[in-house]
Amino acid sequence: MEQRARSSWRLGLVYMTMGIFFWRGVCAQIRYSLSEEQNDGTVVGNLGKDLGLDLRSLKERGFRIVTTSGDSLFTVNQNDGVLYVNGKIDREVVCERTSACIINLKIALENPLEINYVTVEIVDVNDHAPTFSEKETRLEISESALPGARYQLQAARDPDGGTNSVQQYKLSLNDHFRIEIKDRGEDRKMPFLVLQKPLDRESINRHKLLLTALDGGRPPKTGTMQIIVDVLDVNDNMPIFTQDVYSVTLMENVPVGTTVIQVNATDMDDGANGEIFYTFGNNIDSRLLKRFDLNSNTGEITVTGPIDYEEMNSYEIDIQASDKGPVNYRLTSDKSITIKILDVNDNAPEIEVTSFSSAVPEDSKVGTTVALISVSDLDSGVNGKVLCFITEDLPFRLTPSSQDNIYSLVTASTLDRESVPRYDITLIAKDAGQPPLSSVKTITVQVSDVNDNSPVFSSNPYVFYVMENNVPGKSLFSVSAVDRDLDGNAVIYYNIWRDSGNENKYTSFININSENGEIYALKSFDFETIKTFQFYVLATDSGSPSLSSNVTVNVFILDQNDNVPVILYPVSANGSAEGVEEIPRNVNAGHLVTKVRAYDADIGYNGWLLFSLQEVSDHSLFGLDRYTGQIRTLRSFTETDEAQHKLVILVKDNGNVSLSATATVIVKVVEPKEAFAASDVTNAVKDEEENNVTFYLIITLGSVSVLFIISIIVLIVMQCSKSSDYSSKYLQDVNYDGTLCHSIQYRSGDKRYMLVGPRMSFGSTLAPGSNRNTLVIPDRRRRDSGEVRQPGLVTSN
Repeated sequence: MEQRARSSWRLGLVYMTMGIFFWRGVCAQIRYSLSEEQNDGTVVGNLGKDLGLDLRSLKERGFRIVTTSGDSLFTVNQNDGVLYVNGKIDREVVCERTSACIINLKIALENPLEINYVTVEIVDVNDHAPTFSEKETRLEISESALPGARYQLQAARDPDGGTNSVQQYKLSLNDHFRIEIKDRGEDRKMPFLVLQKPLDRESINRHKLLLTALDGGRPPKTGTMQIIVDVLDVNDNMPIFTQDVYSVTLMENVPVGTTVIQVNATDMDDGANGEIFYTFGNNIDSRLLKRFDLNSNTGEITVTGPIDYEEMNSYEIDIQASDKGPVNYRLTSDKSITIKILDVNDNAPEIEVTSFSSAVPEDSKVGTTVALISVSDLDSGVNGKVLCFITEDLPFRLTPSSQDNIYSLVTASTLDRESVPRYDITLIAKDAGQPPLSSVKTITVQVSDVNDNSPVFSSNPYVFYVMENNVPGKSLFSVSAVDRDLDGNAVIYYNIWRDSGNENKYTSFININSENGEIYALKSFDFETIKTFQFYVLATDSGSPSLSSNVTVNVFILDQNDNVPVILYPVSANGSAEGVEEIPRNVNAGHLVTKVRAYDADIGYNGWLLFSLQEVSDHSLFGLDRYTGQIRTLRSFTETDEAQHKLVILVKDNGNVSLSATATVIVKVVEPKEAFAASDVTNAVKDEEENNVTFYLIITLGSVSVLFIISIIVLIVMQCSKSSDYSSKYLQDVNYDGTLCHSIQYRSGDKRYMLVGPRMSFGSTLAPGSNRNTLVIPDRRRRDSGEVRQPGLVTSN
C-alpha cells in the first residue's frame, strides 16, 4: 500500500509538471528515449554535453532539475552533467492509459540564470500479461437460445500500451460456441461469446470453456479466464428491440435532464419471463456514466453532465434489455445507440502567426509580405467560418491566400523608420456564428534602417579662432555631424576636401581625425603671414551606398606676442641701434633732442610700444616720453655739465610676456656755432633718410591696410550675425565715450582690443604692427600727451 501511494503521488506530480509545461506552450530542446523498467542509476544521457555547457562550472552554477516537490524520477550529476534514473520507472504507473509517455524536465543553472527544457520519452516494454478481473465467469443460457446469440464477456486488461496491449482472444475448442471481437478503439477489444449450435440441457447441462487473451508482444503474453455456461430450461425467448438501429442527434451544451432517446424491447414469454428492464452494458465507459443516465423501467436516456462537441462529437452506448424470468433462466439482448453531437458557437476564433518577419526594411516595396497569419475555430460549419481583419489605419493590410483561414500581412504603403520605427498591429478574428465571437492579437513589426539620410553638420559654416604659433599635431578644433540612420548607416567618417588649386593651398597644413572630426595643424601658423583661410570638410556615412555632405570651415588666426620690437632710429652704419646727436649748449628746457622710432609686427597690446630710459648719465638733464619716444631737455645746460651724455632707451611691447629691444643715443653738447654748422649736414642726411623711410612705410602701410579693411568687413558681418554666444570673447567697454563708429571689443588674455569702423577718437591708440582697425583701449593717464599715435611707427616732428 505504501508503494502504491508513493507511485500515485509521483504520478500526480508528473501530471502537474506536464500540465504546467504544456500550458506555457514550452517545447523541450533535447529529447531522450528510455525504456521502462530500467534500474536505479541508469544513464539517460549527458545533459551538460548535449546542452553545450561548461562541465567544470556545473556545480558552481547550481546545475539541477527544477521540481515542485522533493521527489523526482530523474537526477543529474553536477560533476559531469549526466542524467540518471532515480529509482525504477514503471511506465504504467507514470503514464497510465496514455499512448505516448512523455516526461518534461526543467533544467536550471544559476549565475547567470539559464533554463533548459528536456523531454524524456518512456518507451513501453511488454512487461505485463493480460489479466481478467475474474478468474471464472458464469453464464446461464437457455436451452432455447438460437444459434447466433451473443453474450458479452469481461474484457481482459493489459497495462501496456500500443501493440503490447490485448490484441486478440482465443476460445478453447468446442462445438457450441465461438468468440467474436468488437473493436471499440482506444485499445479496447470486447469479446462476445456467440452460440453456434443449439444447446441441449439434457445432453450437456454445463459447458466449461477457457478464454485466452493474447497481447501483441514478441513472444506474446497471455491471460486466461474460465467460462462456465449453465444451460437453463424453460424461458427460451429473449427480449427483442423494436429497432435494428438506434441513432440520435443532440445539441452540445443542452441542460441537464434533457431526454436523449427512449429504447423499447419486447419479449414473447409470459409473466415475469416477458417483463423487461434496461441496463447499460457491462463495459460501458465511465465517461458515459458521468454524462448520461438510463431509466431501467422505461428505457429513457437523459443528460446528466456537460456535453461538449469539441471534446467528443459522438457517443456509442451499449444497452441491455433483460427479462424478469428466474435468475437462472433470464434472457438478455444488447443494442448499441449512436448519439451524434451538434456544434454550437461556443468557441472564440484563435489567431496564430505561423511565419513572422519582426523587422522590415524601410525601403520595402508595397506588397512585401511581413507575416503569415493562420486563424482557426474549434467550432464547425458556419460557426467555424472565420474572418480576419485590421481596423487601424496603418501602412499594412491583410490579404487572403488560396488556402482557407490563411492570410498574408503585407505592406500597403511606403515605410520610414525615422518617422515611425515600429508598428503595433492589432489583428481581429471574428467567426460567422450567432452571436459571433471574436479574438484579438497584437504583433509588433520593427522597421529596420536603410541608408537614406545624409550626415548633417551641427553648424554651417563653421568659424574657428586659432592662436598663432600653435603646436603642430595638437588638436585645434572639431566639427561634428549626425546621421538620422542607425548602426553602420549612422557611422560617420570625416575627411578634408583637397584640390590642386592655389586657393586651397592651406589645406595641406591641416589634417582631420576621420572618426571624431578633430582637426589638427601640421605646422604652426604665423599671424603675420596668414590671418584667415577657408577649407571644406566632407562627412560620409558607412552605408551602402554611402551618403555624404560637406561644410565650409573658416579659420581666423589670432595674434600672439611673438615679434620683438625693431628699432628704426637710431641705426648706425654697422646696423646696431646706436646714434649720435649734437645739440647747442644754449638750448632751453623742452628742446627736442631726438626721437627714437620703433616698429612691432604684432597687433593690439602685443604691438603697442612703450619707451623708458634704462640708463642715463644725468637724470635731471634729459627726459623721455614713454609713448612717443621723444627725448627732450629738462633744463638748460650749465658750464659744469659734461659735453657728452649716453642714453640707453628700452623699447618694450605690452604683451602678456613683453618683448623688448634697446637703443643707445650719444648726445654731444657743442657750442652754438659748431652746432649750426653740423646741423646743416645732419639735417640734410636726416631729410634724405626720412624721405626714404617714409616712402617705404607708406607703401607697406597702404598694402596692409587694404587687407585689414577687407578682414574687418568680414568680421563685422559675421559678428553681427552671431548671438550672445561670443559674449565671453567680445566685451562692451562701460567707460567707452561713444566716439568710435561700429566698434567691437574683444579680450585676449588680460588685454582688451577694439575693432572699429572708419572713425577713431583721440586718446586711443592703434595697435602697432597691425593693418587692421584695432584699437587698444588706452589708460586715462595717457591722454595728457594729446597726440594721435600712428600704428607701429613713431616719427619725429
